[in-house]
Amino acid sequence: MVELADTQDLGSCTARCEGSTPFSGTQGGRACPLVSDCAASTRRGRPNTTIGAMPTPFRRYVPSRDDTYASLMTNPTAAFLVIGDEILSGRTRDANVNRLAVELSEAGIDLSEVRIVPDVHDRIVTALNALRSQYDHVFTSGGIGPTHDDITADAIAAAFGVEISVREDARALLEGRSAARGVKINDARLRMARIPDGASLIVVDSSAAPGFSIQNVHVMAGVPSIFAEMVAAVLPSLEAGRPTVSRELRFDVGEGRIADQLRGLAADFPQLAFGSYPFYREGIHGTNIVVRGTDPDLVEMGFARVQELRSATPGASGAAYR
Repeated sequence: MVELADTQDLGSCTARCEGSTPFSGTQGGRACPLVSDCAASTRRGRPNTTIGAMPTPFRRYVPSRDDTYASLMTNPTAAFLVIGDEILSGRTRDANVNRLAVELSEAGIDLSEVRIVPDVHDRIVTALNALRSQYDHVFTSGGIGPTHDDITADAIAAAFGVEISVREDARALLEGRSAARGVKINDARLRMARIPDGASLIVVDSSAAPGFSIQNVHVMAGVPSIFAEMVAAVLPSLEAGRPTVSRELRFDVGEGRIADQLRGLAADFPQLAFGSYPFYREGIHGTNIVVRGTDPDLVEMGFARVQELRSATPGASGAAYR
């Protein structure tokens, strides 16, 4: 049996670690056997969301203890396409990847890939088409401002093969908010009201210009505060899964000492991910082992094995802090 719970009833734990050497199990691409309309989906057994439809309430699966299918359920997947020369040149440090990863993890949506592309039309189109055909959701950031190098909206329209033009609702929004701020609309600012045909607007308080969603692609501003607000606006309309939970344990030995054992644990628990994140502090070469998954009971079982491994490893004693 599967119960449904509102978002705020559930929590998650996102590990913040150093280094990056994951030992991951795989969940596979199995469709959820508990959802009756799985067959209607074109990607991984999940129903599609159509533009213009009423938003789907943001709900999560909460398995009861007698749910024998819980460990077989797979979460929706997402990719993030970061657009901008300023990111690739190093001039701007991206803050949006971390924000999106945390928000999606708590929503039960697996962020599976991040790509960064320059402000080049064909590169954006190619990357977007590859990602939107592979993942349930694609988020983009950057390139929807008023300047000549803000070409994301045009590239999105080209990727979907639709027309793009100044849309009246976007224009009215832009003019109204600009007037309230004492800003005069000119041709450059009006570029931000150009929306691909068939898209729905993403409207937030912090920006006069909207983002937009078209099919499974959600196009957002690159400014971190605006991006975060747009993510928050879109998430309630997306199909959610089971939030990721994690446990963490410190080992005061190098990860090479326990690599073989971690590989064995990953094989024993294919539904879980075992991450090894090395550190060097106060003269100690150590590693933090993080166990992540969507089944809390299974995470606890995997974590118990990690505790046993630390107890059996000479010199590995450290403090559990998450």
